[in-house]
Order: sequence, then structure tokens, then C-alpha cells
Amino acid sequence: MNILVLNGSFRENGGTAAMVEAFCSGAREAGHAVSAVNVARLDIHGCRGCEYCHEAGGGTCVQRDDMDRVYPLWDAADMIVIASPVYYGSFSGQMHSAINRTYAGLKPKRCRKMALFLCSGAHGVYEQAEGVYRTYLVDWFGAEDCGVFEATTSEAKSPEMAQRLHAFGAGLR
Repeated sequence: MNILVLNGSFRENGGTAAMVEAFCSGAREAGHAVSAVNVARLDIHGCRGCEYCHEAGGGTCVQRDDMDRVYPLWDAADMIVIASPVYYGSFSGQMHSAINRTYAGLKPKRCRKMALFLCSGAHGVYEQAEGVYRTYLVDWFGAEDCGVFEATTSEAKSPEMAQRLHAFGAGLR
């Protein structure tokens, strides 16, 4: 299975990165092809809402930036994992920009499974991000929701979470 993991955190050694690393390790051990892309470190502009993509662009965004590196991976993915720190109750701004830019092609061409990893400084702040994930991604794409994993930074970096996410990745079929 081709798996795309979009990481929306600038922190290379933060909780979100730890969650992504544990999952990717397990998924690769199981023989899956995994592409982990840190969208927070890319130059991805926000959607302009210009509708070029659905008019003259034929599903292609008018903007030329690092999103051009993400689109082919997005369309080739059988599974997409959204991994983000929680900022003001939702994904990071960089993750929102990347997700909004997928509007150009609408649904990914092959995605049939999705998962969500959220990391925050406190419990009880995940509801809005989960709503966006379930309504605007899983339901809209018609994908199977394979799980939502939520953790504070210390929990995300714990051996227990590493083991849990490694096993999740290794158990995917």
C-alpha cells in the first residue's frame, strides 16, 4: 500500500514528529511504501479561491509552489495520514494551507483509508480538528477512518505511544 503522511509541525523533535516516526517505522516494516512530507517546512501558499483549477486549469492549481511536490503523492496514496499539532483547536496553519490546496483536484484518486494524529499541550482541544478530518476528509473522500490518535507532547513522545503507533502501522492491510 502507498501511504502518504502529511506532517504539519515545524518541530523536528516534537510530539507530532515522534508520532509520525513511530507509525512510519511500523508501516515500512510491514512492507508499505511510505512518503512522509513535512508540509510545515515547505513553501505552500493558501488557496486563493480563484477557481482557475475548476475552470481553465482542468484540476490544476494556478499557483506554482511546493504543493507541486505533494500533488503526485496525494493522488498515488492508498492511505493518507494527517499529523498535526493542535493550534487554537485545529490543525496548524501550514496543514490547513496544504489541505485547502487539494481543492484543485478535489478528491485524491486512490485514497481508501485515512488516519489522524494530533498532538497538543493539553487534553480536550481536539474536537474541531477531528470534525474537519471526519467531515471534510474521510466522509468527502469516502475513505475508511482507520483511527484518531491524540496525545499531549509528553504522551506523544512516550514509549507507549511509540509502541501503539508502530503496531498500528505494522498492522495495516
